[in-house]
Amino acid sequence: MKTLIRAATTLYAAFALTVTAVQAQPAFPNKPVRFVVPFAPGGQSDVVARMVAEKLAVRWGQPVVVDNKAGAATTIGADIVAKAPADGYTMLLAPAPFVITQYAYPKLPYDSRRDFTPVTLLVTNPLVVVTNPAKVPGRTLAEFVDHAKKTPGALAYGTPGNGSLPHLAVELFQLHSAIQPLHVPYKGGGPAVIDLVAGQVSFMFASPLEVMQHVTSGKLQALAMTSDRRVPYWPQVPTLKESGYPEYEAYAWFGVVVAAATPKDIVAKINADIVAVLRQPDMVERLKNLGADVAADTPEEFGRFLNAEHARWSAAVKAAKVTVQ
Repeated sequence: MKTLIRAATTLYAAFALTVTAVQAQPAFPNKPVRFVVPFAPGGQSDVVARMVAEKLAVRWGQPVVVDNKAGAATTIGADIVAKAPADGYTMLLAPAPFVITQYAYPKLPYDSRRDFTPVTLLVTNPLVVVTNPAKVPGRTLAEFVDHAKKTPGALAYGTPGNGSLPHLAVELFQLHSAIQPLHVPYKGGGPAVIDLVAGQVSFMFASPLEVMQHVTSGKLQALAMTSDRRVPYWPQVPTLKESGYPEYEAYAWFGVVVAAATPKDIVAKINADIVAVLRQPDMVERLKNLGADVAADTPEEFGRFLNAEHARWSAAVKAAKVTVQ
């Protein structure tokens, strides 16, 4: 009997210590959270990140500090988060180049599939195929492709840089259409658009926000969207799928990832709170005004999205023989 009592006492003490330890663990987050944005301040990525950070700070009662770490096609910021403690207190705003750089950079200091845990996709927005009508005849994608095939190597297209999403989007389209344009990389999307309007290059796959005013003024012609459905702000512009390329799809997107091995309960907490703020009516409206569609999915859904992006862009990078040192 004494042995049973001692055993029961020991078990009770162990149980009490476990309960105390669990109760002592502070709820996440109990200190400021760092939100790394791998772009310079002022762009769409920075605006989206700050909108989310502002809402999360209110919800969490802790500062969410946006930390812009631009450079090397987003790899500097991503590397910081890959090497951060796996505790959820350092998040990365992951854009489409988060996947593309995995294949374009031969000496990447991290593995985007191994070293991160998906949290949620935030927003998506398509690219638009735009031409300078003074340089390219025709007002449909079919007419554009026909002209490009008749003049291989003559049509130049501008991009924000070698290995950028717009660059790879054109390379992916080449695989589907067999056109052979000339790539002219710029140091950013802005200078490329300026030269497109001036007629120095003939076409681009661009962010709608970058070219919207020029399409409205008639200086540029919008031929097709890279999304799976038409967009509300240009309902007259068909998709590439509608225009004879049913397998083509490409998006600019932003999501949130954290370091690999971050506890599942913390990932679930971050996911639930980000999804909650994204679905607030004022957030939906503000993001819509940026040309972005709210995604707000689960970690598992975002993981499947990333797998599809890896399949898409690994093929495009390989076909384009893109290597960035």
